[in-house]
Amino acid sequence: MLAMSDTFRNSLDLLYLLAAVLFIFGLKMLSQVKTARRGNLISSVGMLLAVITTLLLIQQNQLISLIWIVVAIAIGTIAGLLLAFKTPMTGMPQMVAMLNGFGGLASMLVACGDYFTKTGLGLVPEEPWHFALAVGLTVLVGSVTFTGSMIAFGKLQGLKITPGQPVLFRGQKPLNALLLVICAIFVIWLTVEPPAWATIPVIAVIALALGILLVIPIGGADMPVVICLLNSYSGIAGAFAGFVLHNMCLIITGSLVGASGLILTNIMCKAMNRSLGNVLFGGVGFEAAGAGATTSEKGTVRTFTIDDAVITFESASRVMVVPGYGMAVAQAQHVVREMADKLQQRGIVVNYAIHPVAGRMPGHMNVLLAEANVPYEQLLDLDPANAEFEQADVALVIGANDVTNPAARHDKASPIYGMPILDVDKARTIIVIKRSLNPGFAGVENELYFDPKCAMLFGDAKKVVTELSKQLGES
Repeated sequence: MLAMSDTFRNSLDLLYLLAAVLFIFGLKMLSQVKTARRGNLISSVGMLLAVITTLLLIQQNQLISLIWIVVAIAIGTIAGLLLAFKTPMTGMPQMVAMLNGFGGLASMLVACGDYFTKTGLGLVPEEPWHFALAVGLTVLVGSVTFTGSMIAFGKLQGLKITPGQPVLFRGQKPLNALLLVICAIFVIWLTVEPPAWATIPVIAVIALALGILLVIPIGGADMPVVICLLNSYSGIAGAFAGFVLHNMCLIITGSLVGASGLILTNIMCKAMNRSLGNVLFGGVGFEAAGAGATTSEKGTVRTFTIDDAVITFESASRVMVVPGYGMAVAQAQHVVREMADKLQQRGIVVNYAIHPVAGRMPGHMNVLLAEANVPYEQLLDLDPANAEFEQADVALVIGANDVTNPAARHDKASPIYGMPILDVDKARTIIVIKRSLNPGFAGVENELYFDPKCAMLFGDAKKVVTELSKQLGES
């Protein structure tokens, strides 16, 4: 019987290993646009395998009634389906933030549950200080992830309780450091005295407050970076929870998520030419005064009508489309694709310039354009896109703001100074579709709009592009 039990356990370990391998291959495929969907499917299969293996392990050890697990799966499935079908593509950043938070919360609750179950039953792990350390770190990181992600969700959703502008006050950084030190002291205390259960709620409460304080000073311009970082936190919390449960698959999975999140955070910071510390404590995102004016000391804004834009497109041979959050808000990706098709029918070469931090989450524009079935080869990253702008007859900017602002190159007083931008101003003609002259997330006026080569097409992106596409089809 013992041999059968060992064989069964070894089989489960092999299944966990296979699930981890699927996660690694899936994550690798997610790094390429062409293989991202397949990578997502492979990772999903790996997760299904890991869940089934865990259920087999629970049934074998009789840890908990499977009835409760089935009920939880049913509730989670229904909630997931409702969110998947009801959340628009423009709400994807908010959903990612929410999922990050739930991941951190789940890790924290699992660690707490396992700790109190074992201490309540009088069970003592073989290495109590290792177990206690893992519990303390899981509670700390999971709690910070949860409240931090909820604040990020509120900022992205535009909730009044969580304003998009940075919330700063005197002594904020020292307070954050003090709370982190206090949490560390209680984690060490728990490690030295594992039965000191009262430290758990103290760590949780302080860490929950710390998560709020760490995210409120971050403005809307930096939300893509914050989402990456919180995603990493959720993975780290999951890995710590794996140590609590002695679950190798959870350790590997959490480590993969944590590492990939940190790598993506670093990539996003480089795309903005800013350090992580500057993102976390820089406070970029204040609203600029006087937004919406049609003139400024930089010059006068030129406007186009639909007819003007159509005439400009008809005389072009190369067009670069620059999508931004304005396209996402208007859900204009499908009509943009239709317009591009009509331009290509005229023999015009069309490509899309994708900035790494355009939108509100990493890959936001890629996701939207992929949904509209835009060919992958037309999606150009920052450097390849910039190499094309000088040959472009028309650059069509749809709601992108900060990532096209030439001030990033020369204005040392600008909060986006030094950030690599799309060289839209090098195109022969620039057409910007935007509702108004209001600033972007960084809260700074865009110099591009005062360029003599630039013309504004004011209005909702979807309506404007639809009209453009209609007239291009009729002319």
